[in-house]
Amino acid sequence: MNKDLEYYLRLPYKVMIHPSPEGGYVAEVPDLPGCLTQGETLEELMEMVEDAKRCWIADALERNEEVPEPVDESYRGV
Repeated sequence: MNKDLEYYLRLPYKVMIHPSPEGGYVAEVPDLPGCLTQGETLEELMEMVEDAKRCWIADALERNEEVPEPVDESYRGV
């Protein structure tokens, strides 16, 4: 299977949202190191998250770097 940008954008990456001390919100995608964004409202933030993921993944693919897939936290290895 060819894992292109659209493939990765369909994956269920976990997004962590925190209130920003300056107002608004900050979001990070833990599985994509350094993928952070911010927005004044939650609606704006979610749009920015999609844009940040798209840019992060596209940049990694362009540089032929591995793009991590989401970690399934429900799996507990023995």
